[in-house]
Amino acid sequence: MDRPFAIFDLDGTLVDSMGYWRRMGPDYLARRGIERVPDALLERTLSMMLEETTTALLRAFHLPDRPEDAMAEMTAVMAEHYRRDIMLRPGVERYLSGLRDRGVSMAVASATAEPLVEACLTRLGVRRYFDALVSCESVGVGKSRPDVYHAAARLLGASPGEAAVYEDNYEAALTAKKAGYYLVAVYDEHSADRWPDLRALGDEVLTDWRTA
Repeated sequence: MDRPFAIFDLDGTLVDSMGYWRRMGPDYLARRGIERVPDALLERTLSMMLEETTTALLRAFHLPDRPEDAMAEMTAVMAEHYRRDIMLRPGVERYLSGLRDRGVSMAVASATAEPLVEACLTRLGVRRYFDALVSCESVGVGKSRPDVYHAAARLLGASPGEAAVYEDNYEAALTAKKAGYYLVAVYDEHSADRWPDLRALGDEVLTDWRTA
């Protein structure tokens, strides 16, 4: 990667958390007697803010739950994972250290709320590599629009063409690419079914942080 700025997705890119996110919605619905969630709906929610995910699930299954209560329940479950057991993907810290040694300025642009991003990266010992953390919640829209990437770029003092975006989610990656960012497509086993599309979209491909 030869750009002076780098913007990283968090979930599935830097940390191995997508398994938890994939179970969050189905687990919530299972507690309400709903045993099957269509794969298309589940995939669509993975690049959404939690508020958007909650609304989508409640509408899809015509549940009477109050959105704020549903979101609070799911947030509490995920918060415990971020604070306790979500881990860095192998090789990430070495890669970030290498970029920092080359003078690359870095930010995180995540659909996850900033306090959880902060807590997770601090616990894992890599918060120091990032000059800015931005969440979709703080900009008010998910990664179907490039606002979170633009916000991160502004904090870094970068234009889209100067910044690389690292993403494991195809829909989010497509948003970044269309907005003019250099795209590094990151493989994650939880999104393996979309990997051929993501790989074709990327300006650069990263299949394993340990060998990057």
